[in-house]
Amino acid sequence: MGVNLNMFGKRDPNVYGTITLDEINDKIRELAKDLGVDVDIFQTNDEGKMCERIHRASMEDIDAVVINAGAWTHYSYAIRDALAILKVPIIEVHMSNIHAREEFRHTSVIAPIAKGQITGFGVGSYLLGLRLPLNIASDHRNMTSPVLSFT
Repeated sequence: MGVNLNMFGKRDPNVYGTITLDEINDKIRELAKDLGVDVDIFQTNDEGKMCERIHRASMEDIDAVVINAGAWTHYSYAIRDALAILKVPIIEVHMSNIHAREEFRHTSVIAPIAKGQITGFGVGSYLLGLRLPLNIASDHRNMTSPVLSFT
């Protein structure tokens, strides 16, 4: 998970609500357990560390990446290029509807390489993002050991 997302619960509650990143992560882990998948959750405010985590993901046995890159969504070609290395589905998620916000948020440099984008459902965006790769894999048939990376 990207830049400033560690400030959920404190940052603009009219847009993001009052849920904290820890509470979001708990909900992701709970759903993952119910679905029988493993998740790895990573958040940083350092663009270089995010690229390094994505590079490591390219060498790991993962089945999908679900990413909320925060503000990096709109301008980080470094993160976009790192994601493009991956051979697994990338699902872009956002708590708020980025298309109903400021004009600069309407453009995602990640969207063209993502399998899809889920925006505007609060924590539900993450939970839908967790379910989507399982749907893509037709109820696990194509997933030997489902592991999803939340970056």
